Amino acid sequence: MKRKYLIEGTLFLTYISFALSWVCATVSIHNIMDQMGVHTLTLASTLSSAVTIAKIVGTAISAILVSRLGLRHAVSIATLLICCGILTPLASSFSVLLISRFLVGLGGALLLVYFNPIAVEWFTAAEMPFVNGLNNTAFNIGATLALFFMPWASSVLGGWRPVLLGVSSVSIFLTMVWLIFGKTQLGKSESAVQPHGERYRMRDGLRDPVTWNVTLTYAGLLSFYIVLFTFYPSAGIRQTETVLLSGIAGGICGMVAAGRVKSRRLMLLRVFGVVQLIAAFALSFATQSTFVLCSAIALGFSLTFPVATLLTLGQDQPGMTTAHVSVRFSIFWSTSYMAATIWATVFAKLVDLNYGNYHTAFLLNCLIEGSFLIGALLLKDRRSFDSPREAFVGNSPGTQRG
Repeated sequence: MKRKYLIEGTLFLTYISFALSWVCATVSIHNIMDQMGVHTLTLASTLSSAVTIAKIVGTAISAILVSRLGLRHAVSIATLLICCGILTPLASSFSVLLISRFLVGLGGALLLVYFNPIAVEWFTAAEMPFVNGLNNTAFNIGATLALFFMPWASSVLGGWRPVLLGVSSVSIFLTMVWLIFGKTQLGKSESAVQPHGERYRMRDGLRDPVTWNVTLTYAGLLSFYIVLFTFYPSAGIRQTETVLLSGIAGGICGMVAAGRVKSRRLMLLRVFGVVQLIAAFALSFATQSTFVLCSAIALGFSLTFPVATLLTLGQDQPGMTTAHVSVRFSIFWSTSYMAATIWATVFAKLVDLNYGNYHTAFLLNCLIEGSFLIGALLLKDRRSFDSPREAFVGNSPGTQRG
């Protein structure tokens, strides 16, 4: 087995274990807080806020960690933080629970960004779309497993604590695999943080219009997605699990398609931008049950299908280095999470101002999702496909020994 496949598989499974730990704890949060004697909404809100802050902070500082420590050590920190999930079932106080959730969220946010430079360092241009698509499905797979697995596992094992201990044990094992096999060839000297004597810093990324264009394309989609799963069930739209399952299928199909479209990837993004927008309006405002179900299937599929292509386009441009990719996707994810957090708050406020009526909030939510189409229309692909062996990262991506 080539080392790069072992590394990709390890990190992919680590992110699935993160999603399992995250969602299993979320599903069981009321039982966890009851057993701790915590019954106030203020403390529950504090827990939610800490999780949100972890996502934003983690994605924002990810590129800084790479520049200071090198990619290998930065990834090691991310995986070790995910292992802190073992503190959740062992927590004896709300403070320990709060810290454990924050640390796990921080680790997951860091690893989410590091998927991109890892893919760039280890895989060729032909392999990149598949790797991006695979990584893109990791959280959905973990979340789906948690939703269907948690109730059964809790009944078999006698509660939520043994389940979370088991999931955290898997994270610890995978972290050990990374520390052993991921340490020999991803050192600081090989991470391309200073290619050709140049440093690529956060301020350079903030001045890069391509970074903001890619971010615009995704931020509205993520904002819509989070509002969908947070508020739509309360509005009587209970097809969110259908969206999730369909999204896994879309992500799998998307990672295959992303490697085939090449020069047509902008067209793919724009076509699916239109499909997403139509499906979002249909799910939000349709009343006939069969039509709502079909809309949920189409929405889930179309939301995840183009993401591998978008991520690959953001990585696969002339002159890109590991440092470029780290900074770009640090900005990409932190800005997207920040926008999604702000929009979720505004959405809830709109519903309150309209005395529980969701119509205006749904309308604006669909329009915000339309930023994917706007961004796709503004995107430009500077990659030439005349030479299929053209290197696009550092000197020669994907040429490391397995």
